[in-house]
Amino acid sequence: MEKDLSGFSAAGIRPVAISVDPPNVSADLSRKAGYTFTILSDPKTEVIRRYDLLHPGGGPNGSDISRPAEFLLDSSGVVRWVNFTEDIRVRARANEMLAVARSLR
Repeated sequence: MEKDLSGFSAAGIRPVAISVDPPNVSADLSRKAGYTFTILSDPKTEVIRRYDLLHPGGGPNGSDISRPAEFLLDSSGVVRWVNFTEDIRVRARANEMLAVARSLR
């Protein structure tokens, strides 16, 4: 996502990631990877559960993880587009999300 930030910015989109990791782990990952987008932490999985994204025991050590998903929200916070997957290796591509975002205007 980092390499596609200029395209998102040009389209008026602000990417935000949500992780089950504690804030210090997310911050460390962000710093090491050089991410400039916001990563929010949800270690109690409150938001993840609200969006029905919890994958109980899906982590490599049996921990709970979130299912991969991408959401596009409008400026009022209304969800306008959702992409869910059960496979953590499959994500929406940046160009796909940008095309959808442009079509929602």
